Amino acid sequence: MPIIKSAKKRVRTAKKAAVRNSKTRRSLRTALKSFVKSPSSKSHSAAQSTIDKAAKKGVVHKNKAARLKKQAAKKAKAAGVKPGKAAAKKAAPAKKAAPKKTAAKKPAAKKK
Repeated sequence: MPIIKSAKKRVRTAKKAAVRNSKTRRSLRTALKSFVKSPSSKSHSAAQSTIDKAAKKGVVHKNKAARLKKQAAKKAKAAGVKPGKAAAKKAAPAKKAAPKKTAAKKPAAKKK
C-alpha cells in the first residue's frame, strides 16, 4: 500500500479507470455478440457505434477498432443487411450555407 499522498490518489484514480474501461469493454463484447447472433441494420449500427466509443476512450486500439468494424461490415454484407436509416443519417449531414447578410445602406449625408 502506498504511503505518499499522490500515490494513494493514483491508486484511487486507477481503480475508477479500470471500472470504466471494463464497462466499456463489456458493452463492446455484448454489442458484437448481439450483432453476430442476429445481424440487422440496427444491431450493425449499434456495434459500430460501440466500437467507435471504445476506440475514442482508448480501451481498444484504433487499428483494432478499424479491423472490428471491417469484419462486422463483411458479416453484414454476407447476411444481406443493408445500411438503415442510421447509416444514411451519418452519410448525409450536409449543412446548408447560411444566406449572406447584406449591409444596410446608410442614407447619404446632406450637404449644407
